[in-house]
Amino acid sequence: MTDQFQGNYDCMVIGAHPDDAELCCGGTIAKLTREGKKVVLVDLTRGEMGTRGNTEIREQEAIDAAKILGVDERINLEMRDGFIRNDEESIYKIVSVVRKYRPKIILMHPWFERHPDHENTHYLVRDSLFKCGLKRFETFDEQGKLHEIYRTRRIFCYMQAYQFPKPADFFVDITDVHDIKIDAIKAFSSQVFVPGKYESEPKTRLSSPEFMEELVARARYFGGLNGVKYAEGFLSVEPIIMDSLSKLL
Repeated sequence: MTDQFQGNYDCMVIGAHPDDAELCCGGTIAKLTREGKKVVLVDLTRGEMGTRGNTEIREQEAIDAAKILGVDERINLEMRDGFIRNDEESIYKIVSVVRKYRPKIILMHPWFERHPDHENTHYLVRDSLFKCGLKRFETFDEQGKLHEIYRTRRIFCYMQAYQFPKPADFFVDITDVHDIKIDAIKAFSSQVFVPGKYESEPKTRLSSPEFMEELVARARYFGGLNGVKYAEGFLSVEPIIMDSLSKLL
């Protein structure tokens, strides 16, 4: 049997909607793929409740954004947008995908957020990750083979609409990939402001020029806190331990 802590993929990024990953930690994703790390993006819904665009448009945008970030694999669990719930069916889907990819690191929404789907995703993922290590909670692959159990202690929350309720545990310098992050976000031109794109669609907060300015300003502020130009902040769900302080040298 495989070690329950032995991962296959380096990182899994879970978001309630297509574009959540890009908006919140696109720079971190781009940096990982540039370093040759294996990253899989998991969208829980197709964003069908969104005011702008439609599911077909957003699906293509998600594909395009993943390519910009250098991500080879992106999947959608087809949960109901606006109604993400911590129920047995949803837990089974999360446990299955985590056991399949066995990511060493998982990035997800924090528990305090503007959108109910984001908060609900946090608790759904937390519940699911615990059950990932339970032998008696069985899930199966596409061929009907029983998944092996899996656990990871490297579970981090990215920042979205709201500030974290406490200081970030760490930051990632994204200065050299910030332009890639912005390009990946702009791939979702049905949702965010891109001059000349979807200008007849209803206006939303995300579609305003000011929203993109806010994203850049936040990354610039976090960068300034750390002596770099741009950065993204994270909270750790589990305690962080290193075998030596030399890892920070």
